[in-house]
Amino acid sequence: MTFTHTPTRLTLLWLAISLPAVTWDFFYVIFRPHTMPGGFMHWPVWAPYALYGEVDQMYGWKQWNAGNGFTAAQSWVNLVETVMYLVYAGIWWANKDQFTGQIKGRKAALAVLTGFAAGVMTESKTVLYWLNEACSDFENIGQNDLWRLIFIWIIPK
Repeated sequence: MTFTHTPTRLTLLWLAISLPAVTWDFFYVIFRPHTMPGGFMHWPVWAPYALYGEVDQMYGWKQWNAGNGFTAAQSWVNLVETVMYLVYAGIWWANKDQFTGQIKGRKAALAVLTGFAAGVMTESKTVLYWLNEACSDFENIGQNDLWRLIFIWIIPK
């Protein structure tokens, strides 16, 4: 019996949306303060972060000025995750059956293992980010009302 794998359409849609979004976020964080409000790179590419930096102050001036490196550290983990997801997608794309989208054997196992490891990293990092807020008495998001948190912080996370 040969191991097979076919990504679901939902998985492929999630990758198509999340990989560009995570890459955009990575470059915002790594190029701070130039991408922040007032920085020469802020407009137009990272303009939405002006609001996001008020909602989640880990992304804004408060924590930048405090020298807090947590956001940059998690962005480097984002980069590793993104590369792993691209490896997963690349293995699938290069080896898939044209009609079924299925891959087989060692390539399928490698793709699944790589995708699973990246998924565990994504989930662990998300939980860590939320726990960081809970353990700091919601220092960076506690100023928001529930609706602002839901639509600008929770859903994008």
